[in-house]
Amino acid sequence: MDNKDKKDKLISIIVPMYNEEEVLESFYKRVKEVISKIEYSVELLFVNDGSSDNSLNIVRNLQKGDERIKYVDLSRNFGKELAMSAGFDYAQGDAAVVIDADLQDPPELILDMIKYWEAGYDDVYAKRISRKGETFMKKFTSKMFYRVLQFSSKVPIQKDTGDFRFLSKKALISLRELRETQRYTKGLFSLIGHKKKELLYERDPRIAGTTKWNYLKLIDLAVEGICCFTTVPLRLAIFLGLSVSFFSFIFMLVIIYQKLFGNAKIPPGYPSTMTVILFLGGIQLFSLGIIGEYLGRIFNETKNRPLYFINEYSDNKDIS
Repeated sequence: MDNKDKKDKLISIIVPMYNEEEVLESFYKRVKEVISKIEYSVELLFVNDGSSDNSLNIVRNLQKGDERIKYVDLSRNFGKELAMSAGFDYAQGDAAVVIDADLQDPPELILDMIKYWEAGYDDVYAKRISRKGETFMKKFTSKMFYRVLQFSSKVPIQKDTGDFRFLSKKALISLRELRETQRYTKGLFSLIGHKKKELLYERDPRIAGTTKWNYLKLIDLAVEGICCFTTVPLRLAIFLGLSVSFFSFIFMLVIIYQKLFGNAKIPPGYPSTMTVILFLGGIQLFSLGIIGEYLGRIFNETKNRPLYFINEYSDNKDIS
């Protein structure tokens, strides 16, 4: 492919952002240097996920000096999963890169991703071999989550990978067809299949600002991933119920035997009775909670609501 043919192809760099005013200008300077080395045409698509700081105004100012910059302004904070979906929908490129604005993922890696795309790969994903600036607990829980999800899901979920990846047009079209509202995009990348290539890298700490992911949000994302890609918890509730019933039945036989043939007197047993009742009640509530998680997702999906709403798209200022 000569340079003229390459210029006829467009690569979209999708940047979901939420309150990233401290890093946006540094991010742009670094990405601009990378873009200067790309032989293809490039659009830089920022997706503003309801930022309450000056992030959107910074992007607007940057756009005045660079016509390659575009943005989608969501009507409120929908979360990163849906912000990425908006990026997939509005990206006009023949391929796309998803990258965060905090510079934990090195933009320079995009050049290597393009080489693999040119070699015929549809999904070039960056796999972390180290995670600088993160606590031991976060690294450990993340590692265990990926192991559990991979073990329990029929879809081969990629371990230790984030959203930083290069997607072909074929992969983009496949992702646009997935319109569920309860989304775990890292699993969707695996679900669509296509030809994949792993690219190892060391993840850097944030250059400024603080992470928007606290432990409650990470737990919610983990529950989303498990419920979206496996029914193992439902089966676990069944096996747990059967196991408790089996041991309860054995315990009942022991009590009957002691009552009929044993010499020991059976005490009134209020503490043991309450223990058994509370234990069984806990198992029932646990099982109902699992069922409720799946039922709630069915309820949300049946509404068939749009994934997101936007205030403005920079190529069409008349959206209302």
